[in-house]
Amino acid sequence: MNQTKVGIIGCGNISDIYLKAGDKFDILDIVAVTDLDFERAKAKAKQYGVKAMTTTELLADPDIEIVVNLTIPAAHYEVSLMVIEAGKSVYSEKPLAIKPEDGQRLLDAAQAKGVRIGCAPDTFLGGGLQTCRKLIEDGAIGRPVAATAFMMSHGPEAWHPDPEFFYQPGAGPLFDMAPYYLTALISMLGPIKRVTGSAQVSFPERTIGSGAKAGQKIQVNTPTHVAGVLDFASGAVGTLITSFDVWGAQLPRIEIYGSDGTLAVPDPNTFNGPVLLRRADEREWSEIKLTHGYTENSRGLGVADLAYGLQSGRAHRASGQMAFHVVEAMQSILDASEAGRHIEMASTCTQPAPLPVGLQAGTLDA
Repeated sequence: MNQTKVGIIGCGNISDIYLKAGDKFDILDIVAVTDLDFERAKAKAKQYGVKAMTTTELLADPDIEIVVNLTIPAAHYEVSLMVIEAGKSVYSEKPLAIKPEDGQRLLDAAQAKGVRIGCAPDTFLGGGLQTCRKLIEDGAIGRPVAATAFMMSHGPEAWHPDPEFFYQPGAGPLFDMAPYYLTALISMLGPIKRVTGSAQVSFPERTIGSGAKAGQKIQVNTPTHVAGVLDFASGAVGTLITSFDVWGAQLPRIEIYGSDGTLAVPDPNTFNGPVLLRRADEREWSEIKLTHGYTENSRGLGVADLAYGLQSGRAHRASGQMAFHVVEAMQSILDASEAGRHIEMASTCTQPAPLPVGLQAGTLDA
């Protein structure tokens, strides 16, 4: 196995865990970083022993095969397209793009260039969600008939130093957090066939609660409470609620309901458990021992899996196709709320292959 050289665009807080992925996964050699704030890029480069390059230099480097796009969501499309046009594969933070049409343009451009697109989240590759996938495929709950998913909070303005972007189009609780939930559901149940939904702005103004901007007001320009219904091609019916408008809730993160039992799924924004199972003939829940590794914060799994795919020719799991399907589903929920009807999904995706059991640490192929 040869190492795949990787460059990173965007040196914000999330970049640290990706820069550490070079030590976690044998296949990755992270060699360069860049940022609009070049001083920040130089600081990250010094901290992790990599090169600080301009974006032009990084994209022109013939040795770099994968570029990780860690820019803000509004820039994902533009930056990913630059990477693709430079003839390199791109792995983007979520979402793939804010607009479905931009996501489709990225898929078309990558196909034309003969490169690949990967996209976060890759938490579905962690030990918790892979254990759930195995339980479902082993028949532990019988035929999945329904699912629920809830992300309930009062938004990030109390703690985030610069939270305004969370309340603009392309963010809100749906685009910010639903990629974790929808990706987890698709990885376990397969693609979505149609959706409907209701969405609203409950509070048109927010107040920043911490940092240098404490006390400043934010105008809310995107729905902050979104309820969706998802009809999966497999026949299961899902309910998804994402909200920045609740002070507290006692709802589960995700549950999968089957003909023979119920599976309580861990937080899809993590890699660990717990995984709980209650079979039809049981009165109590049982905690299931995790069958897979990568239970710590393993962001970068998707980048490593993309590198394995490039070297072996197999499909990578955190695919652009699935990420686009997620973007279309989110936008369709908002569109359905405005139109007052169901919307048939125009896209589909391949359910990602499960990870093998018993992988050695730092590897993704048996």
